[in-house]
Amino acid sequence: MIQSSLLKSSVRLPGTGLHVAIIMDGSGRWAERRGWPRSAGHRAGERAVRTVVEAAAEAGIGTLTLFAFSGANWRRPPAEAARLMEIFRGFFDGQADAHREQGVRVNVIGRRDRLPGALLAAIERAERTAAAGSKLHLRLAIDYSAREAVLEAVARLASSSNLGPRAFTQALAEAIHEAAPAPEIDLLIRTGGEQRLSDCLLWEGAFAELIFSDCLWPDFGKPELAAALAEFHRRERRFGGISEAIAG
Repeated sequence: MIQSSLLKSSVRLPGTGLHVAIIMDGSGRWAERRGWPRSAGHRAGERAVRTVVEAAAEAGIGTLTLFAFSGANWRRPPAEAARLMEIFRGFFDGQADAHREQGVRVNVIGRRDRLPGALLAAIERAERTAAAGSKLHLRLAIDYSAREAVLEAVARLASSSNLGPRAFTQALAEAIHEAAPAPEIDLLIRTGGEQRLSDCLLWEGAFAELIFSDCLWPDFGKPELAAALAEFHRRERRFGGISEAIAG
């Protein structure tokens, strides 16, 4: 019989305390369909980030992880990757004070050794500025690979006799520049119509509910987030067990 504490996760108030992750896909295609350069789609995607962060805070979501740039995305044309780095820097510099005022704590997960110096400085300023935020924990995954993170965590524990899940989760957090592990993901959304995880949060998302949306990221906003949350709350999460009704 599944434990009642697990069953309760399916009846929480909309958004309350949830960890929602979003693979933000489709910005380039959004621009191409309009005959615009892909960079215009990335700029529109940055505006969608601001909208969704506000909507998540209003909905009572506890942690929001946005998958912005994977380790594999360095394979894109150098000019496009460089433009994305500029957009990220503008976002962190432009939103730091707003995040502090909104109670949004910010941190970036992923590698930092390959990021441009100006972007890294903007990230560190934004993290310091909003460090006291308690309304929403916003995590931006930039130069992030779940496989690389897992391998780095294993390497950190290679000489340790403590190889349990708690120690591994802490090592994984440190590998992606977090002081403490974030809660496991409850809901993972991918926009843009593709139906794959693309090396995103494989450990933390092991039991996440998955929603694949045809909506391209720049068009994803408060109504789309609300619809995804409503779908999440219609599902019964059993974590490998069975419901009491079936068990009876």
